Amino acid sequence: MAQVVLRDVVKTYGNLYAVNHVSLTVADGEFVALVGPSGCGKTTTLNLVAGLLPISGGDIFIGDRMVTDLDPKDRDIAMVFQNYALYPNKTVFNNLAFPLQMRKQSRDMIDRKVRDAAKVLDITHLLERRPRELSGGQQQRVALGRALVRDPAVFLMDEPLSNLDAKLRVQMRSEIKRFHHNLGATIVYVTHDQLEAVTMADKMAVMHGGLLQQYDAPANVFANPVNTFVASFVGSPAMSLIPVDIVNTGGGTALKGATGWELPLSAMNARKVQGSSDRKAVLGARHSTLKLHKSALPGAIPGKIYSVEPTGDVTFAQILIDGEMVNISLDPSVAIQPDEPVWIEFDQDRMHLFDAQTTMALKAA
Repeated sequence: MAQVVLRDVVKTYGNLYAVNHVSLTVADGEFVALVGPSGCGKTTTLNLVAGLLPISGGDIFIGDRMVTDLDPKDRDIAMVFQNYALYPNKTVFNNLAFPLQMRKQSRDMIDRKVRDAAKVLDITHLLERRPRELSGGQQQRVALGRALVRDPAVFLMDEPLSNLDAKLRVQMRSEIKRFHHNLGATIVYVTHDQLEAVTMADKMAVMHGGLLQQYDAPANVFANPVNTFVASFVGSPAMSLIPVDIVNTGGGTALKGATGWELPLSAMNARKVQGSSDRKAVLGARHSTLKLHKSALPGAIPGKIYSVEPTGDVTFAQILIDGEMVNISLDPSVAIQPDEPVWIEFDQDRMHLFDAQTTMALKAA
């Protein structure tokens, strides 16, 4: 396996930056997910690494080699696509063997590599079947096996689970994670599903508008989003965000909502908002950090229940505060109804504060 380095990589179409000066390093044996909404540049970035698109600027290294101008066949990579791309008239064995046959390897070598890959992926019993006789999950394993037999330096995966139903996606997440664990493989994985990235990857690269927004371990991206885009994209439900003014009070500093409520800030949070560029901020909080009250109390913000979503072991509620939707998770025993007035208490140690103008997270001076 090998590391992958992107150094100031650019892809333009006329005046449009599909990939805008992206730099990141995927360590040897690391699983990195490129994640973001449609059109963010993640698949374009993967195709640049694969050599499927010409690069407009920057350099790409795989291992110790600069591969920027090399053809895909010379980059020592293997791709797993969204549509599996299996040959319908070939058996599973021959689908796995095909890339080795193209390299003119010996029959004995091909047989050994195919059977070794099939054993790793638990598809030995499927070797004589054809793709139409397989389930979606089995076809995905064959696609992984065809990449595995090539013994590449890097595996590139482009939304490989998007065609599967919800239950099978969960199962295949575990399979791919185990595949990575067993092989110590270097994997660059594209997905629009941030849950896939959070559950599978060692690191996630969050992209938006062709720009790399944040690159870190999923837990750190979740706990410390660098801006409002990352905060609102990573997490399910997403982080709730409320625009506020920063005001001075007799006792210190507070946030003031559009309807006039005030939330006094702790000393740490007061230091954070000192860095605001125009005395305006965005208050953010995860659903699990909020507390709901049915009567007013100091420091709690007034709101109104918009909808209630029981899921069995937890109930999610959406609260309207100043016209913004705030997500909160509750014990199923809590009885609430749409349009009911409530008050929401924020945890000062776990709330997030962002600059309203730059959208960047505010840090204590």
